[in-house]
Amino acid sequence: MSATPNTSSTHATPGYDTAAVQAWIKAHVPGLTPPLHWTRLEGGHSNLTYLLQDAHGRKAVIRRPPMGELLPKAHDMGREWAIISALGPTSVPVPQALGFCEDPSVTGAHFYVMGFVDGAPLYVTADVQRLLPLQRRERFAHSFIDVLADLHSIDPDQVGLGELGKKDGYIERQLKTWYRSWNASIEDARMDDPRAHALQQYFLEHLPEQGPARVVHGDYGTHNCLVGPDGAIAAVVDWEISTLGDPLADLAYALNQWTEPGDTVPFRSDAPTTLPGFPPRQALIDRYAQRTGRNLAQLDYYVGFNRWKSAAIGHGVYARYLAGKKSSDGVDLPELRQRVLNFLALAEQAVARLEG
Repeated sequence: MSATPNTSSTHATPGYDTAAVQAWIKAHVPGLTPPLHWTRLEGGHSNLTYLLQDAHGRKAVIRRPPMGELLPKAHDMGREWAIISALGPTSVPVPQALGFCEDPSVTGAHFYVMGFVDGAPLYVTADVQRLLPLQRRERFAHSFIDVLADLHSIDPDQVGLGELGKKDGYIERQLKTWYRSWNASIEDARMDDPRAHALQQYFLEHLPEQGPARVVHGDYGTHNCLVGPDGAIAAVVDWEISTLGDPLADLAYALNQWTEPGDTVPFRSDAPTTLPGFPPRQALIDRYAQRTGRNLAQLDYYVGFNRWKSAAIGHGVYARYLAGKKSSDGVDLPELRQRVLNFLALAEQAVARLEG
């Protein structure tokens, strides 16, 4: 698992009592021999993630939640541990599960240790230019969609993940949750839009019938897929918001992030998939359909739902900035506001295609 190192030290490790953790690792993680060298890794939803290198040069990665008070279900290390443990024997590539500590007295929070993966995420075009030569970009795209298709083909009951979440009503629950968020943010954001309300009602009234529940990653994109030296995905990471739900919602989320060069409203600026060599979204859709056999006639419903959800999430973030609950230093607030409106427009476009 590769990332840009931030700090590199045996002592300056915020969130970790290194002596206590190394003692725990010595007792519970065979194959790692302290003392360990710690290197901070960026990314990962603000979780405190470090590369560990032991006395013999062997590598692993340790991960714990950020410090401070957290929401009850936020940054659930036990959930991530359960998922990578269960998926390890399957065709979905994940880091090897090495050890989980559920005793917060060791370092103030649950943490787990996983195997090091020789790979790195793609956040921006510079990552692609550095890690993925032109001739390997199609291979990466095929691996990207094949891994997601394989994940959605696994029966969670068969791998011990049948209790990961509720199996029914995935979209309906999210529509209600994020609509509450939108309404609760209106005053602080000083912003409302009738499309947010009309779209929520439309999606509720046109809910597709959900098929068998599958593990949904919840944030599947190039930023959470580590590309290996051969161009294929070496591991999928950051499973903390994964649950059971409708796999087509997971697919649509991934497709929305797969920005094409001609997109007038990219999902994010400097998106990696805008460079030459990456196939278009339709090629990924066709490959997923062939690999899974799923009927994708209603895919635009899920595309529109995810655009609407992105608008609601952005609206809440924007509200917290304006209310002073988050520092807005260096944040382009007008651009953030416009992105909320853009997502609503894209949701409307998806519904128009669906109805057309």
